[in-house]
Amino acid sequence: MGRVDKATWKANYFTKITQLFDEYSRCFIVGADNVGSKQMQEIRIALRGHAVVLMGKNTMMRKAIRGHLENCPSLERLLPHIVTNVGFVFTNEDLVDIRDKLLQNKKRAPARAGAIAPCPVTIPAQNTGLGPEKTSFFQALQIPTKISRGTIEIVNDVQLLKEGDKVGASEATLLNMLNVSPFTYGLVVQQVYDQGTVFSPKVLDITDDDLIVAFQEGLNYVAAVSLAIGYPTVASVPHSVVNGFKRLLAIAAVTDITFKEAETLKEFLADPSKFAAAVTAAAPKEEAAAPKAEEKVEEEEEESDDDMGFGLFD
Repeated sequence: MGRVDKATWKANYFTKITQLFDEYSRCFIVGADNVGSKQMQEIRIALRGHAVVLMGKNTMMRKAIRGHLENCPSLERLLPHIVTNVGFVFTNEDLVDIRDKLLQNKKRAPARAGAIAPCPVTIPAQNTGLGPEKTSFFQALQIPTKISRGTIEIVNDVQLLKEGDKVGASEATLLNMLNVSPFTYGLVVQQVYDQGTVFSPKVLDITDDDLIVAFQEGLNYVAAVSLAIGYPTVASVPHSVVNGFKRLLAIAAVTDITFKEAETLKEFLADPSKFAAAVTAAAPKEEAAAPKAEEKVEEEEEESDDDMGFGLFD
């Protein structure tokens, strides 16, 4: 089949992207820097049956989305994020599973001069196997070395690049000489679109435990504010009841007023020796548990002594 003309190709692209937005309620905006055609094909194969990858020019993607806003106004939230070299990964399945499949399809690549380091690069102390004639090269990069058995040895770990640094020609040459491929490249999730909402991919890492902790912290703040301003809420009422009960006990302790819950308190205040009696009554229970443990240990020791390493029929 012959190649279609440019106008027909654009019309088909607009039709395809709008159909995908209608068919799928979720998608990733992914960065595709340093991803080759072969790796892209492997990613498409890995996602087959689970997600659809669509790349294209930013201007065409924006135009297609603007033309579809009448049917789906929430797509307008995607427009600010369609910058640089990006594409879409459409799916109706669990977002975390699809994100993990994308992460599994990353490939290591050597450092190239002019590239931006996506992660810090540290060269560990090692024997490089390079000859002494390369010493000046290491000195130019301020890497401490020594000659060991006729080869260059790096004395200490050296952080060559920080995240976000631009890779220079010298750094790239050194990493290639050491056969180090420090970077991994693949489709990187930049934003997540889920049923009209756009959010950071970091949200996908939030667990149920994180939500419970955040909810409990929120309850603590609500209770504290409610108690401070004297405004009762569901979160503060239990604390208000406990605080009120403490005040009632305090009043009963210094007056003749009494009630069932305050009788024990008044007895202890009238006869402080009962405090000591309560403590001594609790202590024997703890001491009683200790001899049992000691007796058990002694029994085990006696049994081991009786065996003396011989079996029943020896």
